[in-house]
Amino acid sequence: MSAGETIRSSKGLSKTIYQSVWRWHFYAGIIFAPFLIILAFSGAVYLFKPQIEGYLYKDMLVVREVGTQRLSPAQIIEKVQLDNPNLKVSSLTLTKAKDASYPMSASLSGTPTTVYVDPYNGEVLGTLDTANTFSSFFKKLHSELVVGGTFANRLVELAACWAIILLLTGLYLWWPRNRSSIWGTVLPRLSKPGSRLFWRDLHAVPAFWISLLLIVIIAGGLPWSGIMGPQIDRLANSTNTNTPPYAYSFGAKPSSVTVAKDVAEDLPWAAENLPLPRSAGGGYITLSTDAIAEIADSKDVAKPYTITLPQGETGVFTVSTSHVKPGNNATLHLDQYSGAVLTDVRFADYGIMAKAITYGIAFHEGKLFGLPNQLLGLVACLGLILTAASAYMMWKKRKPDGKLGAPNKHDNKKVAIGVTLIMLVCGIIMPLVGISILIVLVLDVLVVHRVKPLRHWFSV
Repeated sequence: MSAGETIRSSKGLSKTIYQSVWRWHFYAGIIFAPFLIILAFSGAVYLFKPQIEGYLYKDMLVVREVGTQRLSPAQIIEKVQLDNPNLKVSSLTLTKAKDASYPMSASLSGTPTTVYVDPYNGEVLGTLDTANTFSSFFKKLHSELVVGGTFANRLVELAACWAIILLLTGLYLWWPRNRSSIWGTVLPRLSKPGSRLFWRDLHAVPAFWISLLLIVIIAGGLPWSGIMGPQIDRLANSTNTNTPPYAYSFGAKPSSVTVAKDVAEDLPWAAENLPLPRSAGGGYITLSTDAIAEIADSKDVAKPYTITLPQGETGVFTVSTSHVKPGNNATLHLDQYSGAVLTDVRFADYGIMAKAITYGIAFHEGKLFGLPNQLLGLVACLGLILTAASAYMMWKKRKPDGKLGAPNKHDNKKVAIGVTLIMLVCGIIMPLVGISILIVLVLDVLVVHRVKPLRHWFSV
């Protein structure tokens, strides 16, 4: 084969691979772009939860008059429950700022309720239905598309996983082959507003700039997902890169079907699945929350931290903080009768994977380094919305009547199989992606190829 033929063959193969990758990228974008816009919008709003809730609920979050001495935790709980007989308190958060109220988690006649208390006089500043706050709505929109349930949660996870593939395939399609100009690669060509080239550059160039940022943000959210989350947790545990053997005051690590997240709040991710120890048994007097707060302070647990009250005779007190500074994370379980520290897990105890995930989660939430972190997240979310919207406009420009307008299918079966196998490898890493790919392949063979109108529509 001559040099010219070799070059032509190489270019032909490269074009075929490009076409195959583009086809996968196109279909994934068409299906998941609407969900990604919802996730980007809800995420952008949720990033600024502290500022927005600080404005909406200012009368509850900030005390009217800063006193000289705060009441003790036990005094606050006693006064609140005495003044509100239908209220059953389950946890109290001790804040650091002098003008900040103390949030309580409680049940009000069976309804989960957040109660805000003035720590100086024990007066209730306000209550909120926990399920209907600003943050809970946007959190549910972000994680369950508001409708809730397992299916919606899995759909969000599927969209997030496909977003990673869209970004990676997009970078491959963007790669400047034989193009030395910065225009259309790192800077958009905006000289012809409304043209397909205009929308192409508004799609590809911003996506290039935010791709790495988005991948980091998405990866920071996956530990909470329904399928990938447990996989990540198992991987961290099996490689001893999550939390090492826990420090117990006495006895072996408990074998418990109940884990920390089943009973406590404000837990760091790495401590959510800690097996819950048991208190020594009944017949004793339960310690007051004052004693538990004193122990927490003596153990240098940084405020704000949450004290979750024990459930039942063998329940434990939990002191926990998923701190804005990950290095201050702490999870303690204490015997409700003796105050013995049964579990004490700090950030320093985490394995390398748990530490990385903890930083990733803090970055995902916009907490890692304050306002600049929030603004970076906002740029990523707005960039994703722009990328999705410009992709839609670009598609409308090229879409022929009566057809979906998908990239043409090539005839090189080896390339098609090779690209599909790479996609399936992604599906092994991200199971929901794998299932969706198998469904697409089955529908393609059994339905699309057999129904002439569909074959025409999909340009098969």
